[in-house]
Amino acid sequence: MNNKNIKKTSGYKTIITGATGGIGREIVKKLASQCEYIILVGLLADELSTLIEELKLNNAHVIEGNIGQLETRNRIKNLAKSLGGVNLLINNAGTNNFNLFENQTAETIGNIMDVNLIAPMLLTSDMISILKKEPQAQIINTGSIFGYIGYPGFSAYSASKFGLRGFSQALNRELGDTNIKVRYFAPRATQTKFNNDKVVEMNQALNTSMDTPAEVATHFMKFLNQSSNEMKIGFKESFFVWMNNFLPSIPDKSIIKQLPIIKQYLPKQKGQSK
Repeated sequence: MNNKNIKKTSGYKTIITGATGGIGREIVKKLASQCEYIILVGLLADELSTLIEELKLNNAHVIEGNIGQLETRNRIKNLAKSLGGVNLLINNAGTNNFNLFENQTAETIGNIMDVNLIAPMLLTSDMISILKKEPQAQIINTGSIFGYIGYPGFSAYSASKFGLRGFSQALNRELGDTNIKVRYFAPRATQTKFNNDKVVEMNQALNTSMDTPAEVATHFMKFLNQSSNEMKIGFKESFFVWMNNFLPSIPDKSIIKQLPIIKQYLPKQKGQSK
């Protein structure tokens, strides 16, 4: 695996997707002062403009659009070239649908895979040639602890994040003889609109730790200047990942015991999302 060290810098030339979400917003808040410029990508122009105004950013540029669409990715690429390149790409946009897999529609499953996996892969593909022009560059893919541990009610989501982690690892090795390092950042449960009320209630019933977006962003900033390829937030969660890798029958039994509680909070009909 590529072991290139990451040097601290105050000149990040950054693209971040999902910039107006709970975690994205807090990352922007902490990162922007270290950026030469930062390109904020999101679905809604009003939310992007509000973010710039609230954080009083004077080095930010916005791209409104869906990165799954070629036209949006071309606008991102052209803006990056016109500004002078990119040395930090943060694939942070994501979506979820808390539900039994058998109750999720084909459209829902496809959307989860498109937003969480396919779109960041496509944007990364478009940006590699630009990233290669920098003395040092990073791609950080925001995943999830569920990219290590498959969990009931999150089957499609887990699959997308397992895929994103595998993509990150494989591409990092593929680019091991270049200036680009590809990394995977894995938050645990977080208190954002991304998790609906039923997910929050379930986490409380299961005594699952939930971080604030600001706490996640603090971890992200530590990770940004470290050399490790991956970061998992939470000692308990990290230990559970280890168990899942080496003694998977133990997590199997533990999670299956939680099923009655989990199912209390799951939608009951196909297509529903509480």
